[in-house]
Amino acid sequence: MSKNLRFFSVISILAVVFLACNLPTAGVPTPAPTLDPNALYTAAAQTVEAHLTQSAPGDTPIPSPTEPPSATPLGTNTPLPTNTPVPSPTPICDKVEFVSETIPDGTNFAPGAAFTKIWRLKNAGVCKWTTAYALVFDSGNAMGASSPVYLTGDVLPGQTVEIQVPMTAPATAGTYTGYWKMRNAAGVLFAKVWVKIDVIAPATFTPTTPGPVVTYKFIDQAPSAQWLSGGDSSAECPGTAKVLTFGGPNNDPCGFAMYIEGSKVEGGTVPPGKILEMHPKWVDNGVISGLFPVYTVQSGDRFRAQLGFLLKADGTCGVGNVVFQLNYKVGSTLNPLGSWSESCDGTLRSVDVDLSGIVGQTVQFAFAVLANGSAAQDWAVWIAPRVER
Repeated sequence: MSKNLRFFSVISILAVVFLACNLPTAGVPTPAPTLDPNALYTAAAQTVEAHLTQSAPGDTPIPSPTEPPSATPLGTNTPLPTNTPVPSPTPICDKVEFVSETIPDGTNFAPGAAFTKIWRLKNAGVCKWTTAYALVFDSGNAMGASSPVYLTGDVLPGQTVEIQVPMTAPATAGTYTGYWKMRNAAGVLFAKVWVKIDVIAPATFTPTTPGPVVTYKFIDQAPSAQWLSGGDSSAECPGTAKVLTFGGPNNDPCGFAMYIEGSKVEGGTVPPGKILEMHPKWVDNGVISGLFPVYTVQSGDRFRAQLGFLLKADGTCGVGNVVFQLNYKVGSTLNPLGSWSESCDGTLRSVDVDLSGIVGQTVQFAFAVLANGSAAQDWAVWIAPRVER
């Protein structure tokens, strides 16, 4: 799209919602009207619900199978084999998916040193984990820990929980491993986690300084986020709001969110692994936003990432110019955490946001990219966005 497209006077509905404050509107003689963010979220939710309802299973009758023609007997009558139905998978009541942990295997401790092992586990089954569920010591070395460790609240299917177990390194040098299992309300054990440390004698002890632990990877969660774009209606993308499917295509006039691998970014580097590209709707002041699955913020958590643009095929910067936003949603209220105005200048921006102000809250983080004027070449990328502790 050309840079000489007219500048729209009011940023789209989604821009107001995710920005939670006014964007600059250079050249506009009158201020933008105030809109109700909660009402806009309700409209977006209704759009998603309508979209899902239209594609819900059961709307179109499934045709009855056609009876096969009877076989003509040859010589003797041999009965035709019958079709054996394939049984549906049996849902698993209690199932654990490992998310992350502190104290990596092989961490060095002095004899008698106190430490706390933390496992972050996801309820991947179909049964609710109640406060009658617990993590219990199973075998190996308990390292002075108390067992059982009961959950402090209910954990629904799909939710995650942090289980903290205070421990003490044994007094004698050596390698120690303790195995723990989850136990349900009926006393049935399931899943297994462990802690493994090295106790080093004082004369040879070199403490291991544990680095930050990544507790939430936005790259992994991106396909599960709710993706929306907004902006003035256009012939190529009618309407002011659009529900998007993660994964592109990268020529969608309504905007797109997708993984990128092996492409150069500002500075001429190729980031390892997947990065997240978010391109706003292809209109002036277009917007794209993603609302991620819930996360409970803990003490010491920080959001970190690099922000910038993909380079053109010839390795040079395009004319990309956007505002990156990090927000969080609690209930129906959206709150800002950070906002960065970026143009393609050959340098990536590193961001580090302290989350101590929302410790203990269960939130949904929201990414937004808003075009500053024309959306042409706004190939905005989030590199290694994550929460670290």
